[in-house]
Amino acid sequence: MTAFARRARASAGRMHPQLSLVSYTLLGHLEERGGCRASDLAAHHTLDKSAVSRQVAALERAGPIERRQDPEDHRVQVLDLTDAGRRILAQVTVSRRAAVQERLADWSEEDLRRFAGYLERYNARAAGC
Repeated sequence: MTAFARRARASAGRMHPQLSLVSYTLLGHLEERGGCRASDLAAHHTLDKSAVSRQVAALERAGPIERRQDPEDHRVQVLDLTDAGRRILAQVTVSRRAAVQERLADWSEEDLRRFAGYLERYNARAAGC
Protein backbone atom coordinates (compact mmCIF):
# COMPACT_ATOMS: atom_id res chain seq x y z
CA MET A 1 0.00 0.00 0.00
CA THR A 2 2.88 2.34 0.77
CA ALA A 3 4.42 1.75 -2.65
CA PHE A 4 1.02 2.31 -4.28
CA ALA A 5 0.57 5.62 -2.42
CA ARG A 6 4.13 6.71 -3.21
CA ARG A 7 3.60 6.03 -6.93
CA ALA A 8 0.31 7.92 -6.88
CA ARG A 9 1.96 10.98 -5.29
CA ALA A 10 4.84 10.89 -7.75
CA SER A 11 2.60 10.47 -10.78
CA ALA A 12 0.29 13.34 -9.79
CA GLY A 13 3.05 15.88 -10.41
CA ARG A 14 3.91 14.32 -13.75
CA MET A 15 0.28 14.34 -14.86
CA HIS A 16 -0.21 18.04 -14.22
CA PRO A 17 2.35 20.42 -12.65
CA GLN A 18 -0.30 22.36 -10.70
CA LEU A 19 -1.78 19.30 -9.01
CA SER A 20 -0.40 17.43 -6.05
CA LEU A 21 -2.12 14.17 -5.17
CA VAL A 22 -4.06 16.02 -2.45
CA SER A 23 -5.11 18.72 -4.92
CA TYR A 24 -6.24 16.09 -7.41
CA THR A 25 -8.33 14.28 -4.80
CA LEU A 26 -9.88 17.55 -3.60
CA LEU A 27 -10.81 18.50 -7.17
CA GLY A 28 -12.23 15.04 -7.75
CA HIS A 29 -14.40 15.34 -4.66
CA LEU A 30 -15.64 18.77 -5.72
CA GLU A 31 -16.54 17.34 -9.12
CA GLU A 32 -18.39 14.39 -7.57
CA ARG A 33 -20.32 16.57 -5.14
CA GLY A 34 -20.95 19.53 -7.43
CA GLY A 35 -19.16 21.74 -4.90
CA CYS A 36 -18.98 21.79 -1.12
CA ARG A 37 -17.58 23.72 1.83
CA ALA A 38 -13.89 23.54 2.73
CA SER A 39 -14.83 22.03 6.09
CA ASP A 40 -16.67 19.23 4.23
CA LEU A 41 -13.51 18.53 2.22
CA ALA A 42 -11.48 18.35 5.42
CA ALA A 43 -13.97 16.02 7.09
CA HIS A 44 -14.33 13.73 4.06
CA HIS A 45 -10.57 13.30 3.64
CA THR A 46 -9.84 13.40 7.39
CA LEU A 47 -7.44 16.27 6.86
CA ASP A 48 -6.67 19.18 9.14
CA LYS A 49 -8.75 22.24 8.25
CA SER A 50 -5.63 24.41 8.00
CA ALA A 51 -4.06 21.99 5.51
CA VAL A 52 -7.21 22.07 3.38
CA SER A 53 -7.31 25.85 3.67
CA ARG A 54 -3.76 26.10 2.27
CA GLN A 55 -4.59 23.71 -0.58
CA VAL A 56 -7.78 25.60 -1.37
CA ALA A 57 -6.00 28.96 -1.38
CA ALA A 58 -3.37 27.61 -3.78
CA LEU A 59 -6.03 26.11 -6.05
CA GLU A 60 -8.00 29.37 -6.06
CA ARG A 61 -4.88 31.33 -7.05
CA ALA A 62 -4.06 28.82 -9.80
CA GLY A 63 -7.62 28.97 -11.12
CA PRO A 64 -9.11 25.44 -10.91
CA ILE A 65 -11.57 26.33 -8.16
CA GLU A 66 -13.66 29.28 -7.09
CA ARG A 67 -15.83 30.23 -4.15
CA ARG A 68 -19.49 30.98 -4.52
CA GLN A 69 -22.29 31.72 -2.13
CA ASP A 70 -24.41 28.76 -1.07
CA PRO A 71 -27.87 29.37 -2.58
CA GLU A 72 -29.52 27.82 0.49
CA ASP A 73 -27.47 29.66 3.12
CA HIS A 74 -25.91 32.94 1.99
CA ARG A 75 -23.55 32.93 4.99
CA VAL A 76 -21.77 29.85 3.63
CA GLN A 77 -19.08 29.81 0.94
CA VAL A 78 -19.07 26.79 -1.36
CA LEU A 79 -16.04 25.69 -3.36
CA ASP A 80 -16.59 24.53 -6.90
CA LEU A 81 -14.59 23.75 -10.02
CA THR A 82 -14.12 26.42 -12.64
CA ASP A 83 -14.24 25.51 -16.33
CA ALA A 84 -10.43 25.48 -16.25
CA GLY A 85 -10.56 23.14 -13.24
CA ARG A 86 -12.88 20.76 -15.07
CA ARG A 87 -10.53 20.72 -18.08
CA ILE A 88 -7.48 20.09 -15.88
CA LEU A 89 -9.23 17.33 -13.97
CA ALA A 90 -10.41 15.69 -17.20
CA GLN A 91 -6.89 15.87 -18.65
CA VAL A 92 -5.35 14.30 -15.55
CA THR A 93 -8.05 11.64 -15.39
CA VAL A 94 -7.37 10.61 -19.00
CA SER A 95 -3.62 10.42 -18.30
CA ARG A 96 -4.10 8.41 -15.10
CA ARG A 97 -6.47 5.96 -16.79
CA ALA A 98 -4.01 5.45 -19.64
CA ALA A 99 -1.22 4.74 -17.13
CA VAL A 100 -3.37 2.18 -15.28
CA GLN A 101 -4.46 0.53 -18.53
CA GLU A 102 -0.81 0.24 -19.55
CA ARG A 103 0.09 -1.43 -16.23
CA LEU A 104 -2.81 -3.88 -16.54
CA ALA A 105 -2.48 -4.57 -20.29
CA ASP A 106 -1.05 -8.08 -19.89
CA TRP A 107 -3.37 -9.18 -17.05
CA SER A 108 -5.82 -11.96 -17.82
CA GLU A 109 -9.57 -11.36 -17.76
CA GLU A 110 -9.80 -13.45 -14.58
CA ASP A 111 -7.01 -11.47 -12.86
CA LEU A 112 -8.78 -8.20 -13.75
CA ARG A 113 -12.11 -9.52 -12.44
CA ARG A 114 -10.51 -10.62 -9.16
CA PHE A 115 -8.59 -7.35 -8.79
CA ALA A 116 -11.76 -5.31 -9.42
CA GLY A 117 -13.63 -7.41 -6.85
CA TYR A 118 -10.91 -6.87 -4.26
CA LEU A 119 -10.91 -3.12 -4.89
CA GLU A 120 -14.70 -2.98 -4.55
CA ARG A 121 -14.51 -4.94 -1.29
CA TYR A 122 -11.71 -2.73 0.03
CA ASN A 123 -13.52 0.49 -0.91
CA ALA A 124 -16.81 -0.72 0.57
CA ARG A 125 -15.07 -1.41 3.87
CA ALA A 126 -13.28 1.98 3.76
CA ALA A 127 -16.60 3.74 3.12
CA GLY A 128 -17.90 2.37 6.40
CA CYS A 129 -15.10 4.00 8.43
